[in-house]
Parts: sequence; structure tokens; C-alpha cells
Amino acid sequence: MKKQKHWFLGITFLLSFGLALYVAMAVFPNNPFSKKTENSSFNKIQDGDIIFQTSESKQCEAVRIATNSKFSHCGIIFFVNGGEFVLEAVQPVKITPLQEWIARGKDHKYVVKRLKNAEKILSDETLEKMKAYGKHLLGKEYDAYFEWTDTRIYCSELIWKIYKNGAGIELSKLKELKDFNLHDERVQKIVKERYGNDIPMEEKVVAPSDLVDSDLLETVIDTY
Repeated sequence: MKKQKHWFLGITFLLSFGLALYVAMAVFPNNPFSKKTENSSFNKIQDGDIIFQTSESKQCEAVRIATNSKFSHCGIIFFVNGGEFVLEAVQPVKITPLQEWIARGKDHKYVVKRLKNAEKILSDETLEKMKAYGKHLLGKEYDAYFEWTDTRIYCSELIWKIYKNGAGIELSKLKELKDFNLHDERVQKIVKERYGNDIPMEEKVVAPSDLVDSDLLETVIDTY
């Protein structure tokens, strides 16, 4: 009789625990038990991948309009001491933990792109060169004027130059400022604030849209 009672109590405990766990996962999606599902796509990420997101500042809105793209910010993923980080050009150029970077984007959505044949091209030696070049740019001020110099750096410029100088690869052809849609009122407002009446129409520029559309890259993750 006692054995039956203990058996019954044990089954009741297991059922109760299972129900509580189910409710916790359903009601609290960010609890520790659900993190494996939340981060499962991270297993696909590799050193040197490029990540894109939609940001919501006025400048980012202007970038999206001028480039006819939903993407306004991007960074390059580097593995450092077993952790996943994004090297990005904000103010200033810095390293940001991957999850923190994703959390800043609109609706936490993002796209990860990878160099085709990366396993052959991005050797450990090449990745170290890329990281060394990126380290050289750490602390640089954000370039709100989109100048093609290393004095200040903007997000897509950072990635383009890391691949060019670290791996010898030009991810896309450079454009000029005049190639983008500068006629929209929201874009004109930002351009006016930046340059006044002296707009450098022939300044070399690379936008997040140029990188995301690069024929040299393939999509690894798309949460949109």
C-alpha cells in the first residue's frame, strides 16, 4: 500500500512539474528553458559572416529610402575567446555582443550573409588579417558624412574595407553619392543638415544594400 502511495505521489509530481514547465515556456518565452530554441540559428553562424538589420533613427530612415532597401545597418561577426561579437561602426567603431546587437534592431530581425566558398577562402590566417585590420579601426569616430577615408568610418564602409584589406576581396563595386535617391524630402533634409549646399555628389560610397545584394555573398539566416 505504501509503495502504491509513493508511486502515485511520484507520478503526480512529474505531471505537475511537466505542466509548470510547459506553462513557463509558453508564457515566458525568454526563460532559460527556451533559450535553446531562441539561439538555435546561431549554430549556423561562422567567423567572418556579415549581419544586417533595420534601424529606426532618422538617418537610418534616410539611408533606407536613398538606397531603396530595408537594411540600414550592418556589421561583421567575429569569434573572440569563444564568444560571438559584431564589429560595427557606430559612435565609435566598437565590438558588440551578437545578442545585444540583434536586440537593437527593429523587431529583433536580421539577415546573415556569408562569402561563397568561405570555407576555402577565409582561412584562419585570412581571418586573423581581417581581425587585425578591424582592430586598427576600433575607436574611430562614426562618419556621418560618408567620406571615403579612414579618418572616420561608417558601417558598410567598415565591412568593405575589412574584406578588401584583410582578404583581398571587393564585396561590391563602389558607387557615388549621386547614384542614390536623393530626391525624397526626408533624404534631402538629412543631406542638407550634413552638407549644406555643397553636396559631394562624386564621393565614393558603399551602402548596406550594396553588400546585401553582392553576388559574392549567400544568405545563411533570414529572420524577416
